[in-house]
This record gives sequence, C-alpha cells and structure tokens, in this order.
Amino acid sequence: MHELGKVAAAVDRMNDCIGRATAWIAITMVIVQFIVVVMRYVFGIGSIMMQESVTYMHGILFMIGAGYTLLYDGHVRVDIFYRDAKERTKALVDLFGSLLLLFPVITLIFIASYPYVLQAWASMEGSVETSGIPGIYLLKSIILVFCVLMGLQGISLLIRSLITVMGGAPLARHDDRSVPHG
Repeated sequence: MHELGKVAAAVDRMNDCIGRATAWIAITMVIVQFIVVVMRYVFGIGSIMMQESVTYMHGILFMIGAGYTLLYDGHVRVDIFYRDAKERTKALVDLFGSLLLLFPVITLIFIASYPYVLQAWASMEGSVETSGIPGIYLLKSIILVFCVLMGLQGISLLIRSLITVMGGAPLARHDDRSVPHG
C-alpha cells in the first residue's frame, strides 16, 4: 500500500504543477480579451486571431485544469450526504464513483475523440476564418490530454479511496490544501 501511496502522491504533484501553470492562462485570457475590446471599440480594429485565441485559452484552461480541480475536490457535487459522511463512506463513494462514472466516461470520450483528433492532425486543420489561428488540430488534441490527466487523477483518487476503505489512514492530498466549497 505504501508504494501505491507514492504513485498517488506523484500524480497529485504532477496535476498540481500543471494546474498552477494553467491558472496563468486565465489572466492572459482576460488581458487578451481586454485588448480585443479596446482595439475594436476605441481604434476600430478587429483581430480574428486574437478573438479565437481567447476561445482556445478558455478551452485549454478548463480541459487541462480539470485534473487539478479533481485533485482538490472542486468539481460540482450534490453533497447533501457526502459532506457530513465519515471518511470511509466518502472513500466508498469516491471508489465507486471513479469506477462506475469517471473511468467509463473518460474512456468513452477518449475513444470517441481519438479518430476526430487524428483526422484534424492528418489535415493540419486550421481555422475556417482566413486570418484565424491555423492550429485547430492542436486545440482538439487537448481533449486527449484532458482524458489522460483526469484518468491519472482518477487513479490517484482510487488509490486513496482503497487505502481508506481497507482501514488505512486517509492520505492527505498534495500539500494538504483544498478548494473551498460554496
């Protein structure tokens, strides 16, 4: 079990680093959107490439940041019972939720999107706009990255849940932080 705990900790560290780095995209996205608005309404200049870049950043922020959000239990959940449940009960919910919902869904997304991404790469798919970003194939690849990062974080969650269910002390999440729930 100790070795599995090390695997979970390594995945947590990786998704924590990726999530922290990805968070900077939000600031960049706001700055670019501000520039687009100023250029458009103050100077009468439009930039399709800049407008598309905001959409790209938005997609990347959410897709790449999803594993980080799962790490810190920040996904939306109806936790009427979960919030006040004992650690073992929470671990059972997380265990079965991972096995019956998370893994099947990300597997389905990966299988369904893989040909879609390959086709985009084969044609080096670009924007339909003349002056748009010529890298839609790169954006579509983020779908597969999302599946991998969520799958790895799901494995970490599964390991933590198994350790708790089998009577071990619940493992602390990476640097023992949590996302506040509202």
